[in-house]
Amino acid sequence: MRPRSLRYTLLLAIAAIVLVSGLLISQLVTHRYSNSLIAGAVAQAENAAHKLALDATEEILINDLVGLQRLLDGQIAAHPAVSYIFIIRDGQVLSHSFPSGVPVELIAANAVEESEGGHLEKIVSDKGERFLDIAWPIFSGRAGTLRIGFSEEPYRKKVAELWFEMSLITLLILAAALAAGHLFVFRLTRPLLKLADDVEAVSEENLTPLVPVKSRAEFSRLASAFNTMISRLKDYTGRLEASNQELEKKHQELDRSHRRLRTSLSIAQELAALANLKDVSAYLVRAIRGIIECRNMALVVFNDRGDEAYVTSDRETVNMGPEAVDATRAAMSGLLGVSFIEKDRLAGVPLPLDMQSASRLAVLPFRYQQELLGAMVIGCPRECTCVANELEVIELILQQTSGALRRAVLHEEEIRDLRARIEPTAEFSGLIGKDPKMQLIYKLIEDVAPTDATVLIQGESGTGKELVARAIHQHSPRRDKPFVVINCSAYPSTLLESELFGHEKGAFTGASRRRAGRFEQAHGGTVFLDEIGEVSQTAQIKLLRVLQSQKFERVGGEQTLTVDVRILAATNKNLIEQVKSGQFREDLFYRLNVIPIQLPPLRDRQNDIPLLAKHFLRTFADRQKKDILDFSSEAMRILLNHRWTGNVRELENTIEHAVVLAKGKSVEGVDLPLLVTRQAAPASPAPGKTITGNEARLLKEVLEECNWNKTEAAQRLGISRSTLYEKIKKYQLNPPTVH
Repeated sequence: MRPRSLRYTLLLAIAAIVLVSGLLISQLVTHRYSNSLIAGAVAQAENAAHKLALDATEEILINDLVGLQRLLDGQIAAHPAVSYIFIIRDGQVLSHSFPSGVPVELIAANAVEESEGGHLEKIVSDKGERFLDIAWPIFSGRAGTLRIGFSEEPYRKKVAELWFEMSLITLLILAAALAAGHLFVFRLTRPLLKLADDVEAVSEENLTPLVPVKSRAEFSRLASAFNTMISRLKDYTGRLEASNQELEKKHQELDRSHRRLRTSLSIAQELAALANLKDVSAYLVRAIRGIIECRNMALVVFNDRGDEAYVTSDRETVNMGPEAVDATRAAMSGLLGVSFIEKDRLAGVPLPLDMQSASRLAVLPFRYQQELLGAMVIGCPRECTCVANELEVIELILQQTSGALRRAVLHEEEIRDLRARIEPTAEFSGLIGKDPKMQLIYKLIEDVAPTDATVLIQGESGTGKELVARAIHQHSPRRDKPFVVINCSAYPSTLLESELFGHEKGAFTGASRRRAGRFEQAHGGTVFLDEIGEVSQTAQIKLLRVLQSQKFERVGGEQTLTVDVRILAATNKNLIEQVKSGQFREDLFYRLNVIPIQLPPLRDRQNDIPLLAKHFLRTFADRQKKDILDFSSEAMRILLNHRWTGNVRELENTIEHAVVLAKGKSVEGVDLPLLVTRQAAPASPAPGKTITGNEARLLKEVLEECNWNKTEAAQRLGISRSTLYEKIKKYQLNPPTVH
C-alpha cells in the first residue's frame, strides 16, 4: 500500500499545482486583457466624440437642430457600442438620442474640465449597466458640450469568453499533467520491481552482475550490495580461466612478432641489392601484396625537395606535379599510423585503374628522421578484409625500409640533376634558349635566387631583363610575396621619388592624401627597378640608403620606415660610363652590381632564333585561333638574316604581325613586316648613304605610318618608348606642322 499511496499523493500534488497555477495565470491574463480592452474603448470613444463634435459644430452655429438630430441618429445607427448621445448648451439640451428625454442625473454626472479636451467618467445605471461617458467641448465650449455614452457590455463579454477559454485550457493541461505524472510515478517505482526480478534470477550458473539502478539512492545502494556479493563469487571462479587465456595470448603475440621480424629482415635484404627507385618501390609493393588480402595498392614517395612525388604500383611508376604534391603532402602530414580516409582526399594522386573502384583508402604513412617520406595507399573494397594485425606488419616493414627508399630517392634526384647538366634545357621560367650563354644565365639564376644579394641585369632593350628578374623572384624564398616592377624611365624625376617611397598628405601640389610607395607595397618581396640609369641624383641617394639599411622616409614625411625587400635592377645603358661622366653615383653602382648578369643580344645567339620564333608562333596562333604550324624556308631565312636590333621583343612583335596576316598552315616571307624583309633583301649600297641616315629615315617612315603615335611606333620597331624618344631627340625628328 505504501507505493500506491505515494503514487496517489504525487498525482494529487501535481493536480493541485496545475490548478492553482492555471487559476493565477487566468486571473492575470484576463485582468490585463480587460484593461487593454477598456483602454482601447476609451481611445475609440474619444476619437468618436472628437469627430462628432467637429461635425456638430456647423449644425449648432447655423442653428439647424433638425440636421443636428439627424447627425446624432446616424451616429447611433453606425456605432452599435454607442448607447446614447446628447448635446447641452447653457444648461439646455439641444438634441439627444433618448426616447423619453435625458435623465436629469445623467446631465450632472459628467462635465468638461478643460475647453480643449474631453473628460471621461464611468457611470453605472440603476439597472446595473456600465457606461463610459465622455463630455467633449464643441467649438472650445462656445457651441456647447457633447455627451456620448459607450456601453461596456461588449468588452465584458470578450473578457468572459477569455476566462472560459483559459479555464478550458487549464483543464486540458491538468489532464496532460495527470497523465505525465502517472507515467513519472510509474517509472519512479519500476526500478524497485526490476531489482527484485533480477535478484530472483541469480543462480550458480548465472553470476551476471545486476544492472545498476539509476534511481533513488536507496535502490542504487541495494543493487550495489548485491553486485558486490556476485562479483566476489565470479572473481573466484574466473581466475583460473583468465590465467589460461593470458598465457595463450602471450604465446600468440610472441609467434606474431617472430614472423614480423623474419619477413621484414627478408625484405630489407632484398632491397639492399636494389638502387633504382622504380625497382625498390615495385619490389616493396609486390612483397606487401603477398602479406595482405587487399591486392590494390600503390606506394607514394616524395622527393627530397618536396616538389615532386613518385607513385609506384606493381606495373608502373608515375610522377606527380608540384600542385598535386602539395595537396597530397598536406593530406598525409596529419595522419598517424594506419588511417582510413575517403578517396576524394587523395584526388591528385594518379592511382592505378584497379584502385578506382575502391570505396575508401587505407593510408600508412612512413617517415625518415621524423620527416614524411611517403605512404602506402591500399584500396579497400566495400567489404574490407584487411585486419589490423596485417596493417601493423606493413607499417613496421615501411618504417624499417624507409632508409632504402630514401637512398633510392636521392639516387633518382642525382641522376636527374646530372642529366639536367648534360642536356641543356630550352626553357627556364619563361626564358627560352639553348645557347651556352643562356645556359650560364640559367645556372647563375639558380645560384643567386635563394640569396638576398642585389642583382644588376644589363643588356640591350628587348633582351628579357624583366623575365630574368621574375625568374630570380620565382626561384627565391620570397616567391609567395609581391614582385613589384618600377620602370624608372616612365616617371619624371619629380614624381619618381613619390612613386618609390610614397608621400605624405600635402607634401606637394595634388598630394591630397597619404600614399604608400612601391617599396612599402613590396614589403617581404622583391622590387625590380627597370631602367635604373634614368634615376635622378636625389633619388639615387635615397636608393643607396635603402640598399644599405632598408630604411627611408616618405616625401614630405619625417617618420623613418623599415622594409624587408630584395632589390633587382636593370638597365640598357653602360653604367660605368655614366659613373665616369658623373650621371650615376659610384657608390650606388657598386651596391647594385653585387651580382652582375649580362644578357646577350639576340644576334649573338642566332641558334635560339628558331626556338623563340616557334614559341611565339604557338602562343599567337592559339591566341588568334589559327592553325599555323611552322615557318616556310624563306620566312625562316629572313628571320635568321635579320639583325634584330630590338632583340627578343622585336622578334615577338614580328611573329605576332606574321600570325595575324598568315593565311595558310605556315608563315610565309610575305607575312613578315616590311622592315624585316627589307633589311633581309639584298640591296646595292648607294653612294652617300650611311647607317645613321638609314636609321633616321626608317624612324621617320614608321612614325608617319603610325601618325606619330610613339607607343605604336615603338612596338613596330621592337624598341622601348624611352629608346624611341632618345632617337627622336638624336635625329631631331618633328611631326609635320599643320597650317
